[in-house]
Amino acid sequence: MKSLVLLLCLAQLWGCHSAPQGQGLHYRQLNCDDPETEEAALVAVDYINQNLPSGYKHTLNQIDKVTVWPRRPFGEVFHMEIDTLETTCHALDPTPVANCSVRQLTEHAVEGDCDFRLLKLNGQFSVIYAKCDSSPDSAEDVRKVCQHCPLLAPLNDTRVVHAADAALAAFNAQNNGSVFQLEEISRGQPVPLPPSTYVEFTMSAPDCVAKEATEAAKCNLLAKKYGFCKATLTEKLNGEEVAVTCRMFQPQPAAPQPQPEGADAAGLTPAVDPDVLASPPSGMAASPPDSPLLLLGASQVLPSHQAHYDRRHTFLGVVSMESALGEAWHLQKTHAVGAAAGPAIPLCPGRIRHFKV
Repeated sequence: MKSLVLLLCLAQLWGCHSAPQGQGLHYRQLNCDDPETEEAALVAVDYINQNLPSGYKHTLNQIDKVTVWPRRPFGEVFHMEIDTLETTCHALDPTPVANCSVRQLTEHAVEGDCDFRLLKLNGQFSVIYAKCDSSPDSAEDVRKVCQHCPLLAPLNDTRVVHAADAALAAFNAQNNGSVFQLEEISRGQPVPLPPSTYVEFTMSAPDCVAKEATEAAKCNLLAKKYGFCKATLTEKLNGEEVAVTCRMFQPQPAAPQPQPEGADAAGLTPAVDPDVLASPPSGMAASPPDSPLLLLGASQVLPSHQAHYDRRHTFLGVVSMESALGEAWHLQKTHAVGAAAGPAIPLCPGRIRHFKV
């Protein structure tokens, strides 16, 4: 019996000496309302708005989660989940998002749900992974705050398409013979009383006038001149009445995003579907992004059957898992906030800046 006890003690002692020391993966769990966290989230939102091909700009509403991993050999990677809200500024509108109004619940608000990874190097953040989804508020919730407010209709709804075409024709008739072409129906809402249809759309300006071209399709579009229009088509006993207002603007070029070292040398073919990335053991944080992370812009799929422009097809995150999958799970957690005596204060999610959808 004594021999067995001695053998067990020797085995435990050998295990302690053979365990790897100092190889734990240290990560920080920041407070979602920490200034450093908010700085990273605002960079993420700027990235969204600088790369939107259609729809509307979004603004930060809430930070749901943040984990900070060290990146070898330099920097840190912030893995964040954030909620955004749609604004009334179109994606092509150069107005800074800080000056854009948030679309209210009574206007049938749209919420964005995004997963970001940002590299912080030399005090600067850059986006290296982005994946977003968005969805309108439910009809039931809209009805709770406004019983008769119009709801979003599919973008290919016949009433919405007719209203956009009629509004564009009316604008062209008032515009000294110029021919503007419909680019995108951005939003449509049938209104019960009085019977009408509200629509928002973008149009492009051709390089010719009506007298120089028999068909608008033969005009060459000026790539950097657009109009954003809001219109209401009202049904009346003696016909239809159209009220339309448009604003012309020139969208600004998207600012280039710096890539981490090695990213430009990697292939641009997705190595793994971001939806099926390997998950860490239960209860542990997400896999540390030790390998270079890449971002690919997905081609926009026009959601004509949907009631809004879903951000799901706007960004495609691509991550190389070659080294991350080989890491041992010896996690050592550190907090950026002091552990004061008393009950623990939840770090996340953070404050709601506007309203919850």
